[in-house]
Amino acid sequence: MAAPRNVTVLRDEENGEAALEDDSPSAKKPKLERLPFNTWEFAAVVAVFFVFATGIFCIYLTMPATASAHLKLPRTLSDLRILKEHLSAYANNHPAQFILGYCSIYIFMQTFMIPGTIFMSLLAGALFGVVRGIMLVVFNATAGASSCFLLSKLIGRPLVSWLWPERLRFFQAEIAKRRDKLLNYMLFLRVTPTLPNLFINLASPIVDVPFHIFFLATLVGLIPASYITVRAGLALGDLKSVKDLYDFKTLSVLFLIGCVAIVPTLLKRKRVYE
Repeated sequence: MAAPRNVTVLRDEENGEAALEDDSPSAKKPKLERLPFNTWEFAAVVAVFFVFATGIFCIYLTMPATASAHLKLPRTLSDLRILKEHLSAYANNHPAQFILGYCSIYIFMQTFMIPGTIFMSLLAGALFGVVRGIMLVVFNATAGASSCFLLSKLIGRPLVSWLWPERLRFFQAEIAKRRDKLLNYMLFLRVTPTLPNLFINLASPIVDVPFHIFFLATLVGLIPASYITVRAGLALGDLKSVKDLYDFKTLSVLFLIGCVAIVPTLLKRKRVYE
């Protein structure tokens, strides 16, 4: 006759449900800390990272020594000013190569959530002016966000649930309430700093935001913020802090634009309740 197993009844305080805990010696195994995705998902992330990194390294090898010697991701405005001085000649003499390298690095940073793309946007304004700078930044930001969206669709659900469980539940509920006017709501999120862009990129495929709506909202919704950043890049020498880009006046304008985008959603809900 098999020996009886020690079972302890636990109460889940959050859900009020009973759960069974096995106290037998064979069940007492240490729980290992690990990332919330399996080996194959981790391998997919590493493979995509390797492809991007290899392409960027090949571009780096084609650069002249005068430009590549000072090439690094800027972390401060001082770093950005030094980088701009050493890349100006290279960007003017080899525009196609520079733009290819710039786009590769920007999209790589967006895809793998590497901070610092705001400095890349300032650099675009400093080197290319407002019109070409905005076109370059919006293209790269949209491509990078889309790449992050697709990567998250593959492996993102456990990661986002692990990092932002409460925020994810809130976002999912808001998306469910606004299915009829989802584009307007996504535009509002992109224009305003209500939710971080990083979270939106990762969480959108998990809460079933269609890719075409995500893409269009990103393409259009990032234009106002890109304009502010690129235009600030023209006066890079006068800029004292990145925080100066988004003062109270600027944030008020962004929220005003965002409110215009979300008005159809609010009117739709009002008619439903009437």
